[in-house]
Amino acid sequence: MENPFRKLDKPLKSVPPELKAKVMNDIATAKLLMELADLFSLNVGKVIEETIKKRNR
Repeated sequence: MENPFRKLDKPLKSVPPELKAKVMNDIATAKLLMELADLFSLNVGKVIEETIKKRNR
C-alpha cells in the first residue's frame, strides 16, 4: 500500500480556471448566506448577558 503522505511534498497541480471560478463563487455564496444568517439571527449568549446586566442595576 502506498503512503499518501509522500505526495504532500510534491508540487501542486494547476486547476482549470472554470473550476477555480466555480469554487470561488460557491465560497462567496456561502459567506454571503452566513453573513445574512448572522444579521437576522438572535445571539442568545449576548441576550442573556445583557439581561443579567440590566437586572443587576
